[in-house]
Amino acid sequence: MPGIDTHRPMAEPHGKTDEGFPKSDRILKRETFRRTYDGGRKYQAKYFTAFVIPNQQETSRLGITVTRKTGKSVDRNRSRRLVREVFRKNKWRVPPGVDIVINVKTALSSAGYDDLEGDFVEFLMRAK
Repeated sequence: MPGIDTHRPMAEPHGKTDEGFPKSDRILKRETFRRTYDGGRKYQAKYFTAFVIPNQQETSRLGITVTRKTGKSVDRNRSRRLVREVFRKNKWRVPPGVDIVINVKTALSSAGYDDLEGDFVEFLMRAK
């Protein structure tokens, strides 16, 4: 169409909440995973096991581990995507200043988003 620049991105509406998942919200280093496993509190849920430990930052961070026992790479990647999405959408419920490591269970490969989200919210209520 003449007069419309289709190559420029449209501006985001005002008041939109930040639901991104930047690197600052991720646990990436092995030593941080080890510290969380060794000193963190363990919580069992239907679709995952979570380890939680306070960190020295203002934000909460998430680490995800999925073993090959969970299934083929398609299943493992889907599980990671689901966990990231649930964390991203429910970040406002997570207390600030904690590291959370999620170990995915095999049952997650056949679960839906709503099932995992309910399990995650229940875990957060117990972890407070």
